[in-house]
Amino acid sequence: MPDPLSPELLSKMDAYWRAANYLSVGQIYLRSNPLLETPLSLEDVKPRLLGHWGTTPGLNFLYVHLNRLIKGNDLNMMCIVGPGHGGPGIVAQAYLEGSYTERYPAVEQNREGLRRLFRQFSWPGGISSHVSAEIPGSIHEGGELGYSLAHAYGAAFDNPDLVVSCIIGDGEAETGALASSWHSNKFLNPARDGAVLPILHLNGFKIANPTVLARIGHHELTELMRGYGYEPYFVEGDDPSVLHQGMAGTLDTVLAKIRRIQNTARTLRGAQSPGRPHWPMIVFRTPKGWTGPKFVDGNQVEGTWRSHQVPIADFSRPEHLKQLEEWLRGYRAHELFDEQGKFRDELAALAPTGIRRMGFNPHTNGGELLLPLSMPNFHHYAVPVPKPGQVEAEATRVLGQFLRDVMKANLDKHNFRIFGPDETASNKLDAIYDVSGKTWMADVEKVDVNLDVNGRVMEVLSEHLCEGWLEGYLLTGRHGLFCCYEAFIHIIDSMMNQHAKWLKVSKEIPWRKPIASLNYLLTSHVWQQDHNGFSHQDPGFIDHVANKKSDVVRIYLPPDANCLLSVAHHCLRSRHYVNVIVA
Repeated sequence: MPDPLSPELLSKMDAYWRAANYLSVGQIYLRSNPLLETPLSLEDVKPRLLGHWGTTPGLNFLYVHLNRLIKGNDLNMMCIVGPGHGGPGIVAQAYLEGSYTERYPAVEQNREGLRRLFRQFSWPGGISSHVSAEIPGSIHEGGELGYSLAHAYGAAFDNPDLVVSCIIGDGEAETGALASSWHSNKFLNPARDGAVLPILHLNGFKIANPTVLARIGHHELTELMRGYGYEPYFVEGDDPSVLHQGMAGTLDTVLAKIRRIQNTARTLRGAQSPGRPHWPMIVFRTPKGWTGPKFVDGNQVEGTWRSHQVPIADFSRPEHLKQLEEWLRGYRAHELFDEQGKFRDELAALAPTGIRRMGFNPHTNGGELLLPLSMPNFHHYAVPVPKPGQVEAEATRVLGQFLRDVMKANLDKHNFRIFGPDETASNKLDAIYDVSGKTWMADVEKVDVNLDVNGRVMEVLSEHLCEGWLEGYLLTGRHGLFCCYEAFIHIIDSMMNQHAKWLKVSKEIPWRKPIASLNYLLTSHVWQQDHNGFSHQDPGFIDHVANKKSDVVRIYLPPDANCLLSVAHHCLRSRHYVNVIVA
């Protein structure tokens, strides 16, 4: 077969990759002299060096190739970056494609813009080292690892035209949340949902240790991914020209497979249901710290854990400054940027334009796409109370009837789902099943009830997965509710904390639009443990939430069914909060 890339295109893509790597190193190290127009001096180097180099060149390589796939196929794609500590790379890519300058006009496409770009990174009053809310195209910071794949699937639900590429760090893959997230493919319906393309970034090392998946061998890793229900494709090596061709061909192959899966599911007739496909995924194995210094002070750096953060430090040693300058000049910036510091037009032309840029995809600023829920009048579900204290009612059972009709009113909008760890019926919300079953793409047996490939109730016994799906769903402009036992919502304490931080930061960014609130309904609470006992008694989640400020979080304690109806109606209409309802 002929190579997918012509020699000219391969050369340009490699140059684009070099430009992104150059900008990434510059952000970590430099505060001036961005084009190295004079010999590098200590005054050009930041006094405190922060950032993570090791994962960054691989992220840059993947981004360049995803750009080619988008442009060649007019693809609606967003990218979620699990190893968010590779922030310099994603900032560099947003800058090269132009989306960064559109959001931040002061960071111009010239020499001064480059200086600002470099200086602001991990700098007081600048930007963080991770893929934070300030970065165009991001819905996932990746500071706390483990949630990228769940967010990716949440983004893909009910977005049939969207392909969500998800770069998963091999260290991140060791987390419990990520391990359960592979099973999300049993809940993705190719007839109505988008696609997720997981890319395992297998560079072999964490901060100071090897990664498990890098040390189990090719066969075992292949069988692991197949056991999760994926068809793995491997792109491996350290020769850029070989890997450029290999990645281009592999991406063409997996996109064709995704389209075949979707076309098959979307052309079924009558009562036929789409089966569960084996979706493609990619294993991308390259050296950690690729293209960086191979040795520093006699110690191997490239391809080891030593490249994880800042490979060259301690600039009191003159040889380190010389080595940094050689590293930077090795990218040949004069070939990539013109005399004014602008990215050369023939290279910039490789990137998609407009909303096809991953930094400008509307789904990554979900508030722009958010439509209000159609809501029934909650008063119609009220329990008549002729005299105080005379009527008994199960609050959540009454709420279930209201939620049933919320679901029904929004079926055509495809923008509302309910999430929970196998507790919807237990929590007396099963009236919802009158209008929508539970999403399920795996095998079905005769004893099963309410399982439906087109269901809108998401149940899986992983609080991490429920939370991650819902966050991804909300961040891309939809609505939802997470119902969980009060004692076990603690499992996602830290996830809630990260989402609240995202809401706080994004609220301060003018171009970020408000999203629907993250709504928790906590049931089986501390006063309702007549049979499960002490293990199920823990009201502490509201203590955790109450540590946050009231412009981000709200806590509701409705004492009866009618108050619960009013509170739920209010919370489902609210924007940009974490709402905790205990009932």
